[in-house]
Amino acid sequence: MAKSKCSNGKRVSVSYISVPSQIINSLSSSSLQSLLLSPKKTSRSNNRFLSFKSPRLWFLILFLFSLLGMLKLGYNLDLLIPFSPYPCTTSTRTQGLISSGYSKSELAFASESGKGSKNDEKDEVLNGYSKLEVGNGANSENNDEKVEESEFWKQPDGLGYKPCLVFSRDYRRASEGIVKDKRKYLMVVVSGGMNQQRNQIVDAVVIARILGAALVVPILQVNVIWGDESEFADIFDLEHFKRVLANDVRIVSSLPSTHLMTRPVEGSPPLHVSPQWIRARYLKRLNREGVLLLRGLDSRLSKDIPSDLQRLRCKVAFHALRFAPPILELGNKLAERMRSKGPYLALHLRMEKDVWIRTGCLPGLSNEYDEIVNNERKQRPELLTARSNMTYHDRKLAGLCPLNALDVTRLLKALGAPKDARIYWAGGQPLGGKEALLPLTREFPHFYNKEDLASPGELEPLRNRASVMAAIDYIVSENSDVFMPSHGGNMGHALQGHRAYAGHKKYITPNKRQMIHYFLDSSVSESEFNSIIKELHRDSLGQPELRTNKAGRDVTKYPVPECMCSDSHTHSHL
Repeated sequence: MAKSKCSNGKRVSVSYISVPSQIINSLSSSSLQSLLLSPKKTSRSNNRFLSFKSPRLWFLILFLFSLLGMLKLGYNLDLLIPFSPYPCTTSTRTQGLISSGYSKSELAFASESGKGSKNDEKDEVLNGYSKLEVGNGANSENNDEKVEESEFWKQPDGLGYKPCLVFSRDYRRASEGIVKDKRKYLMVVVSGGMNQQRNQIVDAVVIARILGAALVVPILQVNVIWGDESEFADIFDLEHFKRVLANDVRIVSSLPSTHLMTRPVEGSPPLHVSPQWIRARYLKRLNREGVLLLRGLDSRLSKDIPSDLQRLRCKVAFHALRFAPPILELGNKLAERMRSKGPYLALHLRMEKDVWIRTGCLPGLSNEYDEIVNNERKQRPELLTARSNMTYHDRKLAGLCPLNALDVTRLLKALGAPKDARIYWAGGQPLGGKEALLPLTREFPHFYNKEDLASPGELEPLRNRASVMAAIDYIVSENSDVFMPSHGGNMGHALQGHRAYAGHKKYITPNKRQMIHYFLDSSVSESEFNSIIKELHRDSLGQPELRTNKAGRDVTKYPVPECMCSDSHTHSHL
């Protein structure tokens, strides 16, 4: 057998030929001597030896073919080995690596990497193979991860829907008389947080239109929880508000002198009243007194009203209610800082103490924090806005509880969020502080809020103005590539509609009711869990959804079909 020694990755020139004894015995001594020794002969002798008629030449050829044939059969020797540039890497394993696309230089490096004894050399070569094979698997996994990451940032198909606020001829004809009327004025007091106030301002404009009255700039009631004393113009761009709605409703900063001494008609409509109810209840008295004062407009006006009024809702929510220039500038600045290194995800985390109390749920941090929530709920039962006849466990299974940090982490990982994803989190400080956020920050270290992004002193003037701080969260979240709330609420609903109106930007709606069972089932493998979660959320990523598919939906959350239209017919399946 032909052998080629390798030492320190280099081929040694010494070679041996092993010849079976049977062949040796069959040769005469003179023949053997002529094969192994090469005595010099005269040119005549050489010519005779090389002659095709010479029996010695034929015997030599026959001997060599027999020898090579036996070596091939007995030792499975590759006849091309002497011509291989890498004679020390000739195993089947190596051939597999070559066919897998590894370059010869990579294989040569693997075969030459070891020094020392033959065993050490062999170990080094095998380690080289192992590393290459593992590397190949890692590359494949990395490619899969990259595909999954790009999939996470992929936007839903908007089906061609675009903003489309086309008012009817009757609406436009009536507008001229309404904006010129200076006899009737509507005053409203709106309450709650910033996003709740936004909703009430939208309905205040629509009610003013229904009554044909001018709207006095809404009064923002001081929030009893946050103590924010901001006025309308502190949060919203008042001049822009007036200008955008100039052809729909007349907006005035205050009552004219002719109505200052008028005793207003006060009212607080019940929930979900129709335009007909509004007119029947207030129009006659408003015509007589000239001023109507309404309080607590949250969800007072029905969500199902004529199309022109629905379009007016969209016009107010998505066009007229622009944040004041200083807030808009700062919010956009923070959004730019988030985007400076690529796409980002915005999370609205509802993990504050009052949220756990109001929902009847527990934060899942420790027994200590559970006791804090339970004790507060017992002392102030009026804070519980959820159904009191349901246990915490029942609420959890029904999908009525906010997601905690661990739930959010598992959901994002299952949906393919990359570990290096940049995350902006909006919302108040969670119960438990930074400790409550540890599952998220461990898995996603690029985790920021407005405090982290702002330069020193940038937020100081706004420190005690909760509504303004909420407005900044809104702006940064609206500018994000992907948005997800951990629970429902006014901000989540407002952003869902805003992102839809902007072209159906990705919005993940956690399917809490269905996914909670898999969260609690430890027998489900991680890969199976991820597949299930992705399938559950396949249609919950911000795709167009008709408001008219379900009664009672808010058009500012579902702007299709009243406020958005499409030239294509691809949305017929909605």
